[in-house]
Amino acid sequence: MIIVDGNTRNEGIGTFANLEEVLNHIMQDESMENRIVTDVLVNNEIFSEIYPHQAEDITVEGISSVEVRSVPVSEMAVNMAGEMGKVARMMAHGARHVARLFRAAEDTEALELLQDLLDVTRDFMGMVSELRNNFTGGGLTDFMEKSEKFSDLLSEMADVLENEDWILLADLLQYEFLDQCEAWQAVSEQLHRQVVEHLAQ
Repeated sequence: MIIVDGNTRNEGIGTFANLEEVLNHIMQDESMENRIVTDVLVNNEIFSEIYPHQAEDITVEGISSVEVRSVPVSEMAVNMAGEMGKVARMMAHGARHVARLFRAAEDTEALELLQDLLDVTRDFMGMVSELRNNFTGGGLTDFMEKSEKFSDLLSEMADVLENEDWILLADLLQYEFLDQCEAWQAVSEQLHRQVVEHLAQ
């Protein structure tokens, strides 16, 4: 049985060789145009790949049902834009914590958490840029200026990290990175409003 967004399909699972073929077939349907898959359930259990193309290694013999749940791209964009402010607050909280650890000479833990913080920051900037470019009609007029400022700070932090100057790194996190996070919270709120307005047009 194949179910897509609550609707049972006529095709049987047995006509496919593996799970990847089933999922590819579903995604090629025109009903999936401009939709984002949020969940895949195999035999009523959430499935997510542990390694690339794992679905290709799962034969259909042990599968009785595949269910795909999706939402419109526009709905996902609104939801994600609404979450960006929370991510900026989380980044600020992480920066405070990492700065405290560096000042307490807990360098190993601080460095591990700093890497996580930098990964989140990169993802955050990428997502804000994507949402702005695709769902605001090019809004957020001072976006490029703020992005460059944040990018310059991250480059400076990378240089300080290479020099292993943990106290200066703590200062940059506490006095500059935090300010940037607060600025990006405001940008995120503006972004959310503009995405909603743009999609309502």
